[in-house]
Amino acid sequence: MTEKLPYELIECRDGFELRHYPRHVVAEVNIRGDFMQAGSAAFGPLVSYISGRNESSQKIAMTAPVLQTSTDASTHVVSFVMPSDMKPGDVPNPTGGVVNTRVVEPTNMAAIRFGGGWNEERFTGFAEKLVSSVKAAGLETVGEVQFARFDPPWKPGFLKHNEVLIEVNL
Repeated sequence: MTEKLPYELIECRDGFELRHYPRHVVAEVNIRGDFMQAGSAAFGPLVSYISGRNESSQKIAMTAPVLQTSTDASTHVVSFVMPSDMKPGDVPNPTGGVVNTRVVEPTNMAAIRFGGGWNEERFTGFAEKLVSSVKAAGLETVGEVQFARFDPPWKPGFLKHNEVLIEVNL
């Protein structure tokens, strides 16, 4: 079974969950282009990295979710979360200059889960609902919405698990 990024449920609010995520490490790629093509374009370099194309030739288990953040309409960051037992000093350095690794400090996030297929319109709709619900609850958002894909593309849409998340100040 694929390891998932752990979190602690703080509480369920009207329309979203509040969660606390521990410190973790991500491998990420910055991609310019279309929202939907960004995930595919980043997938190859990230899979190569976890398959051993790194300074240590170390293989790393795939985890879920694959995260995507859009910094503007044509710039996206796609991330793989490293396994929870990998400390920052254990994560091998990438080679080739495309993949970067980064420590994500503990954070509080608001999240909405939803099933179904992936497309920009669905993710954007749930992102707008999340931000609206968080602001209606009187919470302050930080940064951009993250789109989380938990399943492979070939899994039927009605079985897919997706989420939208945004950091919040509590």
